[in-house]
Amino acid sequence: MAFHIVLVEPEIPGNTGNISRTCAATGTWLHLVRPLGFTINDKYLKRAGLDYWPSVKLEIHDSFREVEERYKDRRFFFATTKARRRYTDFSFRDGDFFVFGKETAGLPESILQAHPEQLMRIPMGSAVRSLNLSNSAAIVLYEALRQTGFAGLDG
Repeated sequence: MAFHIVLVEPEIPGNTGNISRTCAATGTWLHLVRPLGFTINDKYLKRAGLDYWPSVKLEIHDSFREVEERYKDRRFFFATTKARRRYTDFSFRDGDFFVFGKETAGLPESILQAHPEQLMRIPMGSAVRSLNLSNSAAIVLYEALRQTGFAGLDG
């Protein structure tokens, strides 16, 4: 099993490319939920992912509901600046899904309202609205990897 990162309607190809590289490095699945703000063969997406794309375990979905239905036996955690609990307040386990929204708007309110107990935030000062999407995904993923002893990784 492995962790999963879900990007709901990502808009910036460079962010998705950077996240794909992190996924390749950690054996994490990457799920992209349409509509995408770019095409999969976008040059900026490919550049950010470098030559790691063949190592990315990628699934593309037409809706977030499709992801939930396909993986209904799994646990989902949702990153949002609107959460009360920090990402470090959760105990993660292999196979968990980490869901992130699009860069300009975050996750849709309907998703947040449907999962109030699984909302998590990354602490930050008030000088910015949010962290970069690829940084946020890496922060949460590496906490989950730390909690599970970096299983399958060298170091």
